[in-house]
Amino acid sequence: MSMIRDLRAVVRPSRVSLRKDSGGYDSTRDRAGTSAVVDCAVYRDGRRLVTDRALSPQEAMRLVRRDGGFAWIGLHEPTEEEFAGIAREFGLHPLAVEDAVQAHQRPKLERYDDSLFTVFKTVHYLDHDRLTSTSEVVETGEVMCFTGRDFFITVRHGGQGSLRSLRHRLQEDPELLAKGPSAVLHGIADHVVDGYIAVADALQDDIDDVETEVFSPGRKGAPRGTDAGRIYQLKREILEFKRAVSPLLRPMQLLSERPMRLIDPDIQKYFRDVADHLARVQEQVLGFDELLNSILQANLAQASVAQNEDMRKITSWAAIIAVPTMVCGVYGMNFDHMPELHWRYGYPVTLGITVAICLGIHRALKRNGWL
Repeated sequence: MSMIRDLRAVVRPSRVSLRKDSGGYDSTRDRAGTSAVVDCAVYRDGRRLVTDRALSPQEAMRLVRRDGGFAWIGLHEPTEEEFAGIAREFGLHPLAVEDAVQAHQRPKLERYDDSLFTVFKTVHYLDHDRLTSTSEVVETGEVMCFTGRDFFITVRHGGQGSLRSLRHRLQEDPELLAKGPSAVLHGIADHVVDGYIAVADALQDDIDDVETEVFSPGRKGAPRGTDAGRIYQLKREILEFKRAVSPLLRPMQLLSERPMRLIDPDIQKYFRDVADHLARVQEQVLGFDELLNSILQANLAQASVAQNEDMRKITSWAAIIAVPTMVCGVYGMNFDHMPELHWRYGYPVTLGITVAICLGIHRALKRNGWL
């Protein structure tokens, strides 16, 4: 049971998340090669079987059937032709195979006769100096997992979400790997959810920055409409994140609550920990969405208030200018008999009264906050 007590220590280091992995396995497929297999190994009693050359999936399965253990095969964006032989060798269901090859699947858990098919969406946070209305904040990929009694197959899509470091950590704990493919499935689930937690923390910083700028008292002269575009772009990225997180909660609950013959009972209880962390991230994502809605509404309200203030100022100056306009209009009608038309002091008196009325109107509008 010491292995179970150390389970979190094995998979938790993946929470360091946003750094690049290091290790001996290729993280992306070599496009110049002819195979989509990134790594293929046989594990017996929790230890990787050392061979003098790289194993093919068919060779790995023959070793497993002959001497026991399980095979862990990692693939990156295989084509239908490349995956067809592996599907036949391991007896994978055609519907699951089609989903694994085509990608762009919703996170889910499907049970077939002799295997489980699990889809995870990986999420990677993209660093940026400043959030703009066109910034990409999150990038998603996919990891499809086939869990059998004596095999575990991962099919990865996208440039992010390498499982290289996770494989290394699991190999450092033979007691854990001795539990079989279900231990690898838990490790991947925990690795993916820890990535969600790291992305959620980074998104929280972006939202805090936007919120601070929107409600900053010194933003009076800021260009209008800039914040709205940034907020809307951030909402789109949050929606992409939400599509990865929310559908995965039910599969994790099923793995933690329902007995499954392909899941070791000692491992199953730890799926509850993954489900709890995933539920926390989901609550954060829902909170982000609601908070951004409020920020967007507040930003639009501020823009509306600013427009109203501009209209009040324009109206106030129009009222002030209306006085000399009216006086000039009256004395510009060129009638012979008009009051004070031939009076020596008529011009300065009329001009003085006009200025006094304008100053009075300006003072009244200033006192009422219109200017």
